[in-house]
Amino acid sequence: MRVLRPTVSAGRLLLLWLRLPLRPPGPRLSSGRAAAAAGALERAMDELLHRAVPAMPAYGLREKTPAPAENQCADFVSFYGGLAEAADRAELLGRLARGFGVDHGQVAEQSAAVLQLLQQPRDAAVLLQAEDRLRYALVPRYRSLFHHISKLDGGVRFLVQLRADLLEAQALKLMEGPHVREMNGVLKSMFSEWFSSGFLNLERVTWRSPCEMLQNISEAEAVHPVKNWADMKRRVGPYRRCYFFSHCSTPGEPLIILHVALTSEISSSIQTIIVKESPTSETEERDKITTAVLYSLSLTQQGLQGVELGAFLIKRVVKELQKEFPHLGTFASLSPIPGFTKWLLGLLKSKAKDHGRNELLTDSECKEISKITGGPVNETLKTILSSSEWAQSEQLVRVLQAPLMRLCAWYLYGEKHRGYALNPVANFHLQNGAVMWRINWMADVSLKGITGSCGLMVNYRYFLEDTASNRTTYLSSKSIKASEQVLSLVAQFQKNSKL
Repeated sequence: MRVLRPTVSAGRLLLLWLRLPLRPPGPRLSSGRAAAAAGALERAMDELLHRAVPAMPAYGLREKTPAPAENQCADFVSFYGGLAEAADRAELLGRLARGFGVDHGQVAEQSAAVLQLLQQPRDAAVLLQAEDRLRYALVPRYRSLFHHISKLDGGVRFLVQLRADLLEAQALKLMEGPHVREMNGVLKSMFSEWFSSGFLNLERVTWRSPCEMLQNISEAEAVHPVKNWADMKRRVGPYRRCYFFSHCSTPGEPLIILHVALTSEISSSIQTIIVKESPTSETEERDKITTAVLYSLSLTQQGLQGVELGAFLIKRVVKELQKEFPHLGTFASLSPIPGFTKWLLGLLKSKAKDHGRNELLTDSECKEISKITGGPVNETLKTILSSSEWAQSEQLVRVLQAPLMRLCAWYLYGEKHRGYALNPVANFHLQNGAVMWRINWMADVSLKGITGSCGLMVNYRYFLEDTASNRTTYLSSKSIKASEQVLSLVAQFQKNSKL
C-alpha cells in the first residue's frame, strides 16, 4: 500500500503561505533563523488545520450541512505528505489531536440534559433524542476530516499510512498523552468498519501470479524471510498455499498474507516446511493431505495493527481449503515465540541477585551445565543465550532442552498481561479459539529463531467445532485451553520454581 504522493510539498505550501520565493538549499540556518523557520512552520500548521478541519454543524443541521470542498481535505493530504521529518508529522498530528477533538462544553451540556430527563418521567422518544445529541457531541471534530479524506482517490490508503506514522511517533516518544491515544482509537475504530470482512477480497498467489505480485509477497514476509526466487517458488508450489486479503479500495494490494503447508501431520519444525526440497512432480497426492499447517501470517500495513484481519483471513482460508480438500480434518499453526529469549534473559538477571538456590533449574541440570561451560550457571546462561553459538554444541542442545521447554511452557501459559497471555502470538491464536497444543524443541534453527526464541516454536491447534466456545472461555474467564504436553511442562516448572 503506497502513500498518496503529495501534489504540493509542505515546504512549498509553507513558502506560499509566507509568500516567499523558492530558493535552492543553502548553508545550515543559524539558531535564530532555524527558530524563526520552525515558528513559521507551526503557524502554517495551525492555519492549515483551521482551514481543512470542518466545523461540527449544529445537531439539527448535521444532515443538511454541505460537505467541505474537496480541496480543503486535499490541502491537508498534500501538506502532510510533504513533511519529510517524523517529528514534523508528529507535531501536526499532535496539534490536530489536541485542538480539534471533542467539545467538552457540549458534552457537559448534553450530559446534563440526559440526566435531567432520567430524573422525571418523559416520553421515550425525547430521552432517545437527548441520548443521540450526547453521542453526537462525543464525536471528535477531526473524525469528520478523516471521513472526508477517505472519499478522496487514495484517501483510505493515506489514512492507513497516517496511523502507521502515529503509532511510530508514539513508540519513539515523539508524541504522547490521552488526546493522541484517543485519536489512534478513533482511526482504529474507523478502520475496523472499513476493513470488515465484507469489504475484503481473498486472493490466492501461485507461481503463475504476476512477477510484481510475487515480489510484493516476498518482500512482505515478516516471519520467515524469503531467501531467493527458488525459495519463493517452493512457498507457492505443490503442497503449499498462499493467500492474502486485499481491500475493495486497493484491489490486488496485499493487506495481510497467510502461508499454509499441506501435510500428513502437524509439523514440528519449520525446516521441514521452508527448507525441504520442492516435490519433483507438480501433481499433489491428495489422499496424503490430511493437515493444514498455518506457518506464516504477515501484516503488510502497520497502520492496520489491532484491526481484526488475521482472524478473518484464517477463517476464510479454512473454508477455502475445505472446499478444495473435503477430507481435510486437521488445522494447526506452527508459530514463532517472539520475546521468549528476552523474557528469559530478564528472568535470569533478576535471579542473579538471589545468591541462594537456582529456582529455574534442577541441581543435576546446574551441575551438567557448569561442567560443560566451566562457569556459574546464571552468568553462563545469560552469556550463551545472548548469541546463537550455543545451538552448535550438541552437548548444550541436549542439556538445555528440558529446562528451556519448561520455561517456555510457563512463558506461554503462565505469563500474563491484564489476565491474558503475554506473548502476542499466543494471545492472537487463543482469542481465535485455538488450543495451545505442542511446544517443539529446535523447531527453528535460523539465526532469528535461535536468538529470538531459543529455537522453540509452538503449535496452536484449531478444533473447528470448539473454536467458538474456546474463544468465549478465554475472553470471559481468561482461561487457556492447553494440551497434556503443555500442562505437564507447566507443572514441572511450578514444581521447581516459586514463580
